[in-house]
Amino acid sequence: MGRRPIGVVKDLFRYPVKSMLGERLIEVDIGESGVIGDRAYALREASGRVVTAKKWPALFEFSARYDRSPSPGETAPLGITLPDGRTIQAQDPDASTLLSAVLGRAVRLEPAASGQRRHAEIDPATVFGDVPVGDMIPGQTASTLPDVFALPAGTLFDSAAIHVLTSGTLAYMRKLIREDADLDPRRFRPNIVVQTAPGVEGFVEDDWLEGTLEVGEAVRIVRMRPALRCVMTTHPQVDLERDRRVLRAAAQHHRGHVGVFAAIGAPGKVRLDDSVVLVT
Repeated sequence: MGRRPIGVVKDLFRYPVKSMLGERLIEVDIGESGVIGDRAYALREASGRVVTAKKWPALFEFSARYDRSPSPGETAPLGITLPDGRTIQAQDPDASTLLSAVLGRAVRLEPAASGQRRHAEIDPATVFGDVPVGDMIPGQTASTLPDVFALPAGTLFDSAAIHVLTSGTLAYMRKLIREDADLDPRRFRPNIVVQTAPGVEGFVEDDWLEGTLEVGEAVRIVRMRPALRCVMTTHPQVDLERDRRVLRAAAQHHRGHVGVFAAIGAPGKVRLDDSVVLVT
């Protein structure tokens, strides 16, 4: 067994409501199902489909933040800031009505439910923006993609409990696009951003796929696989402008993959500047 230092934790993020902007934190508690409180809620249409920014980019005009960090299984007070700056509480009886009025479509704000399996919306024609579907998923076209995709049972994650990304990969992507590209990690919605050593660039996470990441004193991240990106990486977010080049570069140079999706092998607390070690 080998152990190799990868870097340190540079950024930590949590996204309380699926497809809304989230929180940048100094520490997070990670359970067996990912960051506690991450993707704890989503908006759902009357059809039962979960609403996502893959189809409705206006969701990026909303942000969600807990009044205090939640404990496992707890419904902690959660504030949602609307595009006009007003903040409502998720627990308010009229929260869904207010959100529906702002979005212009009927939705319900609902928590993840144990054992339930939800389906989330996509638009096959736009999910990869102006990048051909076949460049992202070889052999596929927009006409062969469904307009929904299944979320893991009992969760509101797209496919995995946690997402990790490195500064080295972001630096490499910036060079591929152009030095003026704003490759802010928020475009990719990671939970953990790892600061790699200066000069360590490329799609760094490719070297991790057969190993385990040890983060801080206790957390172990396992079953890593390349994270397929979508049009959400190009959407504007508060101070980030729309940039189609982000997804094009990922498609042209790495089959659309940036960072890794993974599972939790051992839970615990992660703080900024914690060490990250690859075990192979």
